[in-house]
Amino acid sequence: MNIAIIGTGNVGGALATKWAQKGHHIFLGVNDTANFKGRELLNNPNTSVHSVKEAVQQADVILIATPATVAAEVAESLGDTSDKIIIDAMNVVMGKGPAGFTNTTDAILSHTQSKDVVKCFNTTGFNNMLNPVYGNTAIDVFVAGDSVKGKEVALQLAKDAGFAECYNVGGNDRFQLMEQFAFFWINLAMMQGLGREIGFKLLKR
Repeated sequence: MNIAIIGTGNVGGALATKWAQKGHHIFLGVNDTANFKGRELLNNPNTSVHSVKEAVQQADVILIATPATVAAEVAESLGDTSDKIIIDAMNVVMGKGPAGFTNTTDAILSHTQSKDVVKCFNTTGFNNMLNPVYGNTAIDVFVAGDSVKGKEVALQLAKDAGFAECYNVGGNDRFQLMEQFAFFWINLAMMQGLGREIGFKLLKR
Protein backbone atom coordinates (compact mmCIF):
# COMPACT_ATOMS: atom_id res chain seq x y z
CA MET A 1 0.00 0.00 0.00
CA ASN A 2 0.95 3.65 -0.36
CA ILE A 3 0.68 5.12 3.13
CA ALA A 4 1.04 8.77 4.16
CA ILE A 5 2.04 9.21 7.79
CA ILE A 6 1.27 12.57 9.34
CA GLY A 7 3.05 12.79 12.66
CA THR A 8 6.55 11.29 12.77
CA GLY A 9 6.88 10.96 16.53
CA ASN A 10 6.76 7.76 18.56
CA VAL A 11 3.55 6.23 17.19
CA GLY A 12 3.94 7.38 13.59
CA GLY A 13 7.59 6.39 13.60
CA ALA A 14 6.93 2.92 15.00
CA LEU A 15 4.23 2.14 12.44
CA ALA A 16 6.27 3.65 9.60
CA THR A 17 9.11 1.31 10.53
CA LYS A 18 6.97 -1.84 10.77
CA TRP A 19 5.01 -1.14 7.58
CA ALA A 20 8.10 -0.25 5.57
CA GLN A 21 9.65 -3.55 6.62
CA LYS A 22 6.57 -5.28 5.19
CA GLY A 23 7.08 -3.63 1.82
CA HIS A 24 4.57 -0.80 2.04
CA HIS A 25 5.54 2.55 0.51
CA ILE A 26 5.71 5.17 3.28
CA PHE A 27 5.32 8.88 2.53
CA LEU A 28 6.15 10.97 5.59
CA GLY A 29 4.13 14.20 5.50
CA VAL A 30 5.87 17.02 7.39
CA ASN A 31 5.80 20.81 7.54
CA ASP A 32 9.54 21.19 6.97
CA THR A 33 11.19 18.47 4.90
CA ALA A 34 14.67 19.72 5.84
CA ASN A 35 14.09 19.66 9.58
CA PHE A 36 11.61 17.25 11.17
CA LYS A 37 11.36 14.81 14.03
CA GLY A 38 12.16 11.25 12.98
CA ARG A 39 14.69 11.87 10.21
CA GLU A 40 16.10 8.42 11.00
CA LEU A 41 12.92 6.96 9.49
CA LEU A 42 14.40 7.71 6.08
CA ASN A 43 16.82 4.85 6.75
CA ASN A 44 13.83 2.50 6.49
CA PRO A 45 13.20 0.85 3.14
CA ASN A 46 10.54 2.37 0.88
CA THR A 47 10.34 5.58 2.96
CA SER A 48 10.50 9.17 1.70
CA VAL A 49 9.67 12.62 3.03
CA HIS A 50 7.32 15.19 1.48
CA SER A 51 5.13 18.12 2.32
CA VAL A 52 1.85 17.07 3.91
CA LYS A 53 -0.25 17.61 0.78
CA GLU A 54 2.31 15.86 -1.46
CA ALA A 55 2.39 12.84 0.84
CA VAL A 56 -1.42 12.67 0.86
CA GLN A 57 -1.62 12.96 -2.93
CA GLN A 58 0.60 9.91 -3.37
CA ALA A 59 -1.13 7.78 -0.76
CA ASP A 60 -4.18 5.54 -0.63
CA VAL A 61 -4.15 5.43 3.18
CA ILE A 62 -3.37 8.24 5.63
CA LEU A 63 -2.33 7.67 9.25
CA ILE A 64 -2.68 10.69 11.55
CA ALA A 65 -0.58 10.44 14.72
CA THR A 66 -0.11 14.06 15.77
CA PRO A 67 -1.01 15.66 19.11
CA ALA A 68 -4.79 15.54 19.59
CA THR A 69 -5.02 19.28 20.16
CA VAL A 70 -4.24 19.98 16.48
CA ALA A 71 -6.42 17.23 14.98
CA ALA A 72 -8.75 19.64 13.18
CA GLU A 73 -5.94 21.80 11.81
CA VAL A 74 -4.03 18.75 10.61
CA ALA A 75 -7.13 17.37 8.91
CA GLU A 76 -7.64 20.66 7.07
CA SER A 77 -3.98 20.66 5.94
CA LEU A 78 -4.28 17.31 4.14
CA GLY A 79 -5.79 18.75 0.97
CA ASP A 80 -8.08 16.56 -1.12
CA THR A 81 -8.74 13.28 0.70
CA SER A 82 -11.57 12.08 -1.53
CA ASP A 83 -11.51 8.29 -1.93
CA LYS A 84 -8.71 7.96 0.62
CA ILE A 85 -8.80 6.02 3.88
CA ILE A 86 -7.82 7.88 7.04
CA ILE A 87 -6.71 6.03 10.18
CA ASP A 88 -6.77 8.08 13.38
CA ALA A 89 -4.29 6.97 16.05
CA MET A 90 -4.81 9.95 18.37
CA ASN A 91 -6.50 10.37 21.76
CA VAL A 92 -7.91 13.20 23.80
CA VAL A 93 -6.14 12.81 27.15
CA MET A 94 -7.01 14.76 30.30
CA GLY A 95 -9.31 17.02 28.29
CA LYS A 96 -6.60 18.03 25.82
CA GLY A 97 -8.10 17.68 22.34
CA PRO A 98 -9.55 19.56 19.38
CA ALA A 99 -11.81 22.43 20.43
CA GLY A 100 -15.50 21.59 20.14
CA PHE A 101 -15.01 17.81 19.88
CA THR A 102 -15.01 15.01 22.44
CA ASN A 103 -12.70 12.84 20.30
CA THR A 104 -10.21 13.32 17.49
CA THR A 105 -11.91 11.15 14.86
CA ASP A 106 -15.07 13.25 14.76
CA ALA A 107 -12.84 16.29 14.28
CA ILE A 108 -11.19 14.62 11.28
CA LEU A 109 -14.55 13.70 9.75
CA SER A 110 -15.71 17.30 10.11
CA HIS A 111 -12.61 18.72 8.40
CA THR A 112 -11.97 16.33 5.49
CA GLN A 113 -13.82 15.06 2.42
CA SER A 114 -13.25 11.40 3.24
CA LYS A 115 -15.94 9.37 4.97
CA ASP A 116 -13.63 6.35 5.19
CA VAL A 117 -12.23 7.37 8.56
CA VAL A 118 -11.55 4.83 11.33
CA LYS A 119 -9.85 4.91 14.71
CA CYS A 120 -7.12 2.33 15.28
CA PHE A 121 -3.64 1.99 16.82
CA ASN A 122 -4.65 4.28 19.68
CA THR A 123 -5.19 1.78 22.50
CA THR A 124 -1.59 0.81 23.29
CA GLY A 125 1.87 2.33 23.51
CA PHE A 126 4.32 2.83 20.67
CA ASN A 127 6.60 0.26 22.30
CA ASN A 128 3.94 -2.36 21.61
CA MET A 129 3.83 -1.26 17.98
CA LEU A 130 7.56 -1.81 17.67
CA ASN A 131 7.22 -5.19 19.38
CA PRO A 132 3.70 -6.56 20.01
CA VAL A 133 4.90 -10.00 21.09
CA TYR A 134 4.90 -11.12 24.75
CA GLY A 135 6.60 -14.47 25.09
CA ASN A 136 5.01 -16.51 22.29
CA THR A 137 1.83 -14.42 22.13
CA ALA A 138 1.10 -11.32 20.06
CA ILE A 139 -1.28 -8.81 21.61
CA ASP A 140 -4.39 -7.38 19.93
CA VAL A 141 -5.55 -3.98 18.76
CA PHE A 142 -9.00 -2.62 18.00
CA VAL A 143 -10.76 -0.53 15.35
CA ALA A 144 -13.94 1.54 15.24
CA GLY A 145 -15.77 3.35 12.46
CA ASP A 146 -18.60 3.11 9.97
CA SER A 147 -16.25 2.52 7.04
CA VAL A 148 -16.08 -1.16 6.07
CA LYS A 149 -13.23 -0.43 3.66
CA GLY A 150 -11.33 1.46 6.35
CA LYS A 151 -11.69 -1.40 8.82
CA GLU A 152 -10.45 -3.94 6.28
CA VAL A 153 -7.32 -1.87 5.67
CA ALA A 154 -6.75 -1.33 9.40
CA LEU A 155 -7.00 -5.09 9.98
CA GLN A 156 -4.41 -5.80 7.30
CA LEU A 157 -2.04 -3.11 8.56
CA ALA A 158 -2.42 -4.33 12.14
CA LYS A 159 -1.36 -7.82 11.11
CA ASP A 160 1.48 -6.36 9.04
CA ALA A 161 2.67 -4.59 12.20
CA GLY A 162 2.72 -7.93 14.02
CA PHE A 163 -0.48 -7.76 16.07
CA ALA A 164 -2.46 -10.98 16.37
CA GLU A 165 -5.91 -9.52 15.65
CA CYS A 166 -7.64 -6.20 15.11
CA TYR A 167 -11.11 -6.49 16.61
CA ASN A 168 -14.11 -4.51 15.40
CA VAL A 169 -15.47 -2.39 18.26
CA GLY A 170 -18.35 -0.85 16.28
CA GLY A 171 -19.16 2.23 14.23
CA ASN A 172 -18.52 5.95 14.53
CA ASP A 173 -20.49 5.97 17.77
CA ARG A 174 -17.66 3.98 19.40
CA PHE A 175 -14.89 6.53 18.84
CA GLN A 176 -15.31 7.81 22.39
CA LEU A 177 -15.18 4.27 23.79
CA MET A 178 -11.90 3.65 21.98
CA GLU A 179 -10.38 6.74 23.56
CA GLN A 180 -11.62 5.66 26.99
CA PHE A 181 -9.96 2.29 26.43
CA ALA A 182 -6.75 4.08 25.52
CA PHE A 183 -6.91 6.03 28.79
CA PHE A 184 -7.39 2.72 30.60
CA TRP A 185 -4.02 1.55 29.21
CA ILE A 186 -2.43 4.90 30.06
CA ASN A 187 -3.85 4.71 33.58
CA LEU A 188 -2.40 1.26 34.20
CA ALA A 189 0.94 1.95 32.55
CA MET A 190 1.65 5.44 33.86
CA MET A 191 -0.60 6.31 36.79
CA GLN A 192 -0.75 2.89 38.45
CA GLY A 193 2.93 2.24 37.87
CA LEU A 194 2.73 -0.97 35.82
CA GLY A 195 5.01 0.48 33.15
CA ARG A 196 4.72 0.57 29.38
CA GLU A 197 5.44 -3.12 28.81
CA ILE A 198 1.80 -4.19 29.14
CA GLY A 199 -0.74 -5.04 26.45
CA PHE A 200 -4.25 -6.33 25.88
CA LYS A 201 -5.15 -9.79 24.57
CA LEU A 202 -8.73 -10.91 23.94
CA LEU A 203 -9.24 -14.54 25.01
CA LYS A 204 -12.12 -16.76 23.83
CA ARG A 205 -13.55 -20.10 24.90
